[in-house]
Amino acid sequence: MSAQEQMRAMLDELMGTARDGDRSRYKVKFDDPRVCKSFLLSCCPHDILSSTRMDLGECPKIHDLALRADYDQASRGKDYYYDIDAMEHLQSFIADCDRKTELAKRRLKETQEELSEEANTKAEIIHQLGESMGTLLAKAEGLGQDGEVEESMNYMDQVEDLKRKKALAETEFRNSMPASSYQQQKLRVCEVCSAYLGIHDNDRRLADHFGGKLHLGFITIRDKLEDLKKSVADRRAQREKEREEQKLKREEREKEEDEKREKNPSRSRSRSRGDSRDRRRRSRSRDRRSRSRSRKKKTRHSSRSRSRERRRKKHRRSRSRSRRSRSRSRSRSRRSRSRSHKRKRSKRTRSRSGSRSQNVKEEVRNGSHSPVPPAAAAPPPQPVEGVEEKPSGE
Repeated sequence: MSAQEQMRAMLDELMGTARDGDRSRYKVKFDDPRVCKSFLLSCCPHDILSSTRMDLGECPKIHDLALRADYDQASRGKDYYYDIDAMEHLQSFIADCDRKTELAKRRLKETQEELSEEANTKAEIIHQLGESMGTLLAKAEGLGQDGEVEESMNYMDQVEDLKRKKALAETEFRNSMPASSYQQQKLRVCEVCSAYLGIHDNDRRLADHFGGKLHLGFITIRDKLEDLKKSVADRRAQREKEREEQKLKREEREKEEDEKREKNPSRSRSRSRGDSRDRRRRSRSRDRRSRSRSRKKKTRHSSRSRSRERRRKKHRRSRSRSRRSRSRSRSRSRRSRSRSHKRKRSKRTRSRSGSRSQNVKEEVRNGSHSPVPPAAAAPPPQPVEGVEEKPSGE
């Protein structure tokens, strides 16, 4: 990270997202579910254990120093209950680590030779002395780097006392078991960070382990988890107290009301009568409302049915009118067609008769017209053979 990026991160951490006066630059706010709530409380394991043997990688949620500054400012006036989310996150992480330590202990029991109870107790004492000595050495080195020389020298005196005690415990442990088994490396699992430690580790090795980033990171995570548990427990206790106080207030009010009723039974009776009357009025008003609703529904239904019938009648009338108009138009067209046909026929007959009369007149003028001869007289009937004629007198 360059110097410019470091300065930018410091400004974001101090002033938040609106340090440049532009709030639209950050589309995500601290109350977004994609933001890591453990990071807002400075206890995310992904950041604490980065670049260690148990590095968890990048957190899947958003980490931004500006959002943390916004949360610090907003949490002064309102409680967002993010400590509960962070506590649940750390609880799941620590439970997973404790599970790993138990597995490591089982593997050591399977691989290493079993010791007697006396040897186990002495080995446990040696481990405890080495752990306390390593923690004190780490604290002394930190104070020396910060410039507090006197306190670091006090811690170093305590370390020297622990060294003497550890040397005595090691001699007792060596005398209590054979040399062949003592020369073997006896490992132990660290209860804090689940790392392997040995009985024969020197001071420098113990100081490096207990002052290392992994062990100190687990210490910070566990301490933060304990603080969150205490805060959540205090909050729950406060809520329970408030609920109990509210219950007591309600009970006191009910007692006062009961005492007033006992002292003034007429008022209680009148109140009960008034309540019954109010209930009757409410029931009557409900009945009236239900009746009016049913009437409105009926009227709506009847109006709808009437409107439907009217629409149907109008539709039928329009159909009949359209049919009549169609039939009239058809009859008119037929009449017009017949009239035109008759006119055409009369015109044809007139033209034919006129042409005939003209031809006759021309023939008469020319003299070629011969009058029609009169009808010839019918010949007398001839007698039929074999039939005698009878006299007319007979």
